[in-house]
Amino acid sequence: MTEAESKFRADGEFFAPEHQQPQEWARLAEYLRAKGHDFAAVPPPRQFTGGMGNLNFLIRLDGREAVLRRPPVGPLPPGGNDMGREFRVLSRLWKKFPLAPRGLVFCEDTAILGAPFFIMEYRDGIVLRDDLPPAIAARTGALSDTLIQILAGVHAVDPKAVDLDTLGNPDGFLKRAVEGWIKRCAVASADVYPGKGLHPAAREIGEWLQKSLIPEGGAALIHNDFKLNNIIWRADAAEGGPLEPVALLDWDMCTRGDPLFDLATLVSYWIEPSDPRAMHEMGQMPTARAPGWLTRRQAVELYAKKTGRDISNFHFYRVLTAFKLYIIFLQIYARYCRGTTTDPRIAALGPTADGLIDFAHLIMKGRVF
Repeated sequence: MTEAESKFRADGEFFAPEHQQPQEWARLAEYLRAKGHDFAAVPPPRQFTGGMGNLNFLIRLDGREAVLRRPPVGPLPPGGNDMGREFRVLSRLWKKFPLAPRGLVFCEDTAILGAPFFIMEYRDGIVLRDDLPPAIAARTGALSDTLIQILAGVHAVDPKAVDLDTLGNPDGFLKRAVEGWIKRCAVASADVYPGKGLHPAAREIGEWLQKSLIPEGGAALIHNDFKLNNIIWRADAAEGGPLEPVALLDWDMCTRGDPLFDLATLVSYWIEPSDPRAMHEMGQMPTARAPGWLTRRQAVELYAKKTGRDISNFHFYRVLTAFKLYIIFLQIYARYCRGTTTDPRIAALGPTADGLIDFAHLIMKGRVF
């Protein structure tokens, strides 16, 4: 690692050892040894702090740094945290999309670590979260453009060229998405609002989505959780170096589906200064913390310009993914309500989730983009 890379590795990149989720490292070493791999227990694996879903650990495999990725402890939401799917994608996609880290090892035997897991190559660099380094904050326009360019690049990959042409089923994608997120909402709501059913706005939005379903907008390979903090950038970009991406992470929900759903997912994380408090508390993208960012509407128009895709029905996608965003936070908060996590960050998400569904309701009503 260069001096610049070391300098811009955040102090809080890893949990303190006493706060890590314990893993059966000796059992892992035995498993990997039987597979012909050398797993180094020294230095001990370290758990990354980024994210509130899957657990990620920096390990040494066959003499190189690698990342072990596994689901969180406790019951998992339907369709999420799919390690087998993510490994399938990452063991193939890197051949045509260089920003995808290469998958190295997959294990579905839950007797090893208590859940399926996989190991992928490690890409060094910086992840941009709440506060942008000044040299990057001065280039938010270029950063906006690069984000849209990366997403367009994902959608330009021919699934057949990377042996992913049987991944998922694009036919009926939007209908299944609506039905699936309504079901997930009901499951999480049972823990968060016991005995009360769905949040009233969530019920109304679910009904609106079912009544307002639009024709499919085409099919492509989609990431399904594309946002700024799932991208690793060159570390020297923080010192004014090239603003170049190094890796795109979190492929566990990747499938073939409607690319505008992917774009709308990105837009759902795109905070603007006038947004309500919950959007700012969500803190997924620092687009309201520095001038120069494109607005949500401008980002959508730029994507349309780069790809030539028709965005005339984008309102439906916008409502659906705002609803999805609420449910994602609701699912995370439900883990705290069930007692499967005591993470204080998660304990504070209840009011944020309620604010997100209220904002989604405003979007449905056409009062905000």
